[in-house]
Parts: sequence; C-alpha cells; structure tokens
Amino acid sequence: MLFKTFSAATFGIDAYLVEVEVDISAGNPNFTTVGLPDAAIRESRERIKAAIKNCGLEYPFQNITVNLAPADVKKEGSGFDLPIALGILGANSGALLNNHLKDYIFLGELSLDGGVRPIKGSLSIAAMAKQKGIRRLIVPVENAAEAAVVGEVDVYGVRSLPEVIDLINGTREFKPTRVNTAEMLDQSSRYNVDFHDVKGQMHAKRAIEIATAGGHNILMIGPPGAGKTMLAKRIPTILPPLTFNEAIQTTKIHSVAGLLEPGAGLVGVRPFRAPHHTISDAGLIGGGAVPRPGEVSLAHNGLLFLDELPEFARNVLEVLRQPLEDGAVTISRASMSLTFPSRFMLAAAMNPCPCGFFNDPSRECTCTPPMIQRYVSKISGPLLDRIDIHIDMPAVKYSELRQSSGGESSAEIRARVVRARERQLQRFEGEKIYCNAQMSPRQIRKYCNISADCERLLESAMMRLGLSARAHDRILKVARTIADLEGVESIATAHISEAIQYRSLDRNYWA
Repeated sequence: MLFKTFSAATFGIDAYLVEVEVDISAGNPNFTTVGLPDAAIRESRERIKAAIKNCGLEYPFQNITVNLAPADVKKEGSGFDLPIALGILGANSGALLNNHLKDYIFLGELSLDGGVRPIKGSLSIAAMAKQKGIRRLIVPVENAAEAAVVGEVDVYGVRSLPEVIDLINGTREFKPTRVNTAEMLDQSSRYNVDFHDVKGQMHAKRAIEIATAGGHNILMIGPPGAGKTMLAKRIPTILPPLTFNEAIQTTKIHSVAGLLEPGAGLVGVRPFRAPHHTISDAGLIGGGAVPRPGEVSLAHNGLLFLDELPEFARNVLEVLRQPLEDGAVTISRASMSLTFPSRFMLAAAMNPCPCGFFNDPSRECTCTPPMIQRYVSKISGPLLDRIDIHIDMPAVKYSELRQSSGGESSAEIRARVVRARERQLQRFEGEKIYCNAQMSPRQIRKYCNISADCERLLESAMMRLGLSARAHDRILKVARTIADLEGVESIATAHISEAIQYRSLDRNYWA
C-alpha cells in the first residue's frame, strides 16, 4: 500500500517542499530509502522502527520503500523521521484515521521512545509553507515559536509521535502557537554592556559613532589595554534596532546553522560575531560538502569583530574582499552553488607592532623596523582600502581612568545614530540600500555633491596621501555620514577634513 506525507528541507537559507512516499509490499523484511538521502536519513530506519514499537504501535515486517521527491536533490538531516514514520503507519495500520494530509508539513527527529526532537531551519520552512499556501505545520515544540513568527501558518508544537497521531485524527484538541513579534524584539534587544563603562577614548567613541551611523567598517590600532575590545563589544548597543524583516532574515541564517536556542523565536539583537584568529577560510566565509553559512553570514545585519587582525592567516583575511564589497558570498561546489547574504559592519583591532608599544610614550618598543613592517604587512592594501575608518587609540591616562563618569550612555549615542539612519532611509527611498556605506559610485555622484573648496581639499589629500579611487569614494561616504549626524544636507569642508583624518592613519604604518 502507498501512503504520502509532506515534509521540507533547506537549501542554503531557503526551503523547498519534499514529498515523502512510503510503499509497503509483501516480501522479506527490508527498509530502503531513495531520493539522494544522506547518512542521517539512511540511519533513520532504526530510530523509526524503535519509536513505533515503543509507542505501542504496529511496525510492519515487510518490504518498505521510502522515496523522497524530488529525487534529484540531495536531502540531509534527521527532520524526515516524523513524516516517514507517519507514512509507514498510514500505509500499514489503521492508526491514522485521516488519510488526506496534503495540508500538513511534518518535521522532526524521533527518539527511540517516540519523542520528537528539534531540527534546523524551521523558520525557512514556515516561510516556504506560507508561500505555497500550506496552512498547517507540525514541528517539535522547541521550534514552534520560531516557525510561528512567519504568521498566516498554523504551527503546532508536538512532543511525541502519539501526540501527532492524536492531532491528525482529531482525538485531542490542539491550539496553534501564537507569538507577539513586537514583544519578542523588545525583550531580546537588551544589553548587559554600555558605552558609559568606557573611560576616556573620546576620539575613538566619535569614530565608532560615525561608523555605526553610516554602516562603515572601522579599524582600531593601539597598545594592549587601550580599550579596543571593550569598545567593539559595545558597538551593537548603539546600532539601530533590527526591523522585523531584518530579524526574519537574520533568524533564518542562524536557524539553518543550528545556532538558535531551544524555544527561541526571533534573533532580536544585531549579531555580534568575534571568531578566534585560528579560524579557517571555510569557517569564516562558509563551506562544507553541503555549504553552510560562515561567520560573515552569521554576522549579517550585525557586526563582525576581528581582534588581533594580523594574527589571522593572510589567506583567511583575503576571502573577506568579496563579502565586504558585495554584501553576499557565493560558495560553489561540484553539485551545487549557494549564495548567502553577508552584509555586515566590520570592526577590527590590532596592535601597532608585535610587542604592542610602538609610538607609546610610556613604554619602550622592543621591535625592530623590519619586524614591525612584517607584522603590519600581513594586512594587504586591498583589504585595508575596504575599511573606511582607521583610528589610533593611545593608552588611557590615569586621570581619565579614575573618573567617576565614563561619558555618554549607549542610549544617548544610539538616539543620534538612529536619527542619522532615518535621514538616510528617506534619502535612499526606492534605491534598495539602507545606509551610506552601501552607496554605489552612481549614488555617490548623486548624493555627495561637494563645493569647490571641498574639491580642492580632497584633491590635495589624494595627492599627499596617495589614496586610491576606492579611498576617494569612501571618504565621501564618511563625510556624508558626518553631515547626517549634524542634521545638514550639504557636505562642508569640516566634514571632508574629518573623513580624511580617518583615512590617513594607514600611511603611518604601511608607508
């Protein structure tokens, strides 16, 4: 007898529908799964057999064939356990009174006692179900809040195989999961750190405020203990709150990667990713036989922080060029090619030399010039060119360190950043970009008009510092952001001067 159920699988961060066909026929006991299953799906026969028997249900000792359609797309993961088990019960016994399951999608891994365990990618699958008009989604209870965020789909969280059978047969009353997305975002967008904790470094705070207001990349250079890491960890507290669409896209990526906490619904804060410098290029950019998102994609809509930048392998840093420029990364394998979004703000920190005390007035540097040159040359010119703001951070003075007040709070700085971002959203309405850092050369010419005095100042800086065409564009973008923070439409010479100041630091070390 043949019985059909529906499930789904993820491909990149999107999902596609999978039809699970189960056929039971007379013959020697055998269990065959076709449709390009991976090892986890092939091993499911033992889990399914034990789960059905331990729930007191009849397992057929006959020839069982399971087909996962479409058969030409590789399937992976343990989320097909539940639909396969239901297909076996529907084809063999009278356990399922309802044989019309076209309006259901089933997801879940089965434990040996019949319990339903959580799976990855339920948010992407719920979005696909909404698109295809399938109104009922059965998922493990830990994934229910995440899937229910999509809306217009009745999501039922279940704990065991018998619960699913009762839901299908209507012998028990089940209510779909409902979530308040606004409340979710509000509850999760709270931080345990604040810019008020940072003493001194007013120049660095100003540069970070400009960077967050325009979505610019920033590099901090200073001795150990200057506060580079402390400041970087507080950058998310002044970034604008996630919009609902940004939260959905961010949650999709984290769900596919299996990084959502059980029972979590939305990722309500902008991601902060700080990989160790021993990370591989595949770990940073993404990869694997079936490509998975890397750190640059997990930081989408948030912040990627690279501490001790020269300690990263050079080939690892070089793979950052494409995502920094394009806001997306494409991973190609023999069997597939996937594109993951990776529009993030990059913050990097480094010491000026191997010992960390080059140009420090209070500590003697023990590094020779060739040692310093080898150290800083690990960061290539093309990568440095893609970082808009470079700042020097000297050690904090004792008088500043002992001050009772650390200056402005994150809430005060964030209010100015949000106002600047709102000006940019109004300016770029219909342009499909959201901040100044995303402007193309055409948009720079349109929105960054400067006066003759500004032209002369910029030309002089280009010749004196030997800046590239990309650096020219990025100076204009930063100047546009500084003007937005001041609430003015015209870019003045003061804005250009400050933007040039943030590009001149690399000449002190990379000359």
